[in-house]
Amino acid sequence: MRLESCVNMSEQVVCISLSITPHVLKRWYAGAAQIVEAISTDGRTVRFPANILRPFVTREGVNGVFEIRYDVNGKFQRITRL
Repeated sequence: MRLESCVNMSEQVVCISLSITPHVLKRWYAGAAQIVEAISTDGRTVRFPANILRPFVTREGVNGVFEIRYDVNGKFQRITRL
């Protein structure tokens, strides 16, 4: 796992560990929740749009460690499962 790359703030990289149940995912699809709030692996609280997790949704929910990259203006660029 490449967690060392997750704490480099100059590259606008945040890593999070997620375990989201299918029950919670139903709320997203119903429109009740649009923002995910999580604690990064380096202790920061991060908020991001729930829709960026769509490629990682399974019947078991969303599970794993993810690297989120932002540009210098804080705009989402990509998310990768580590």
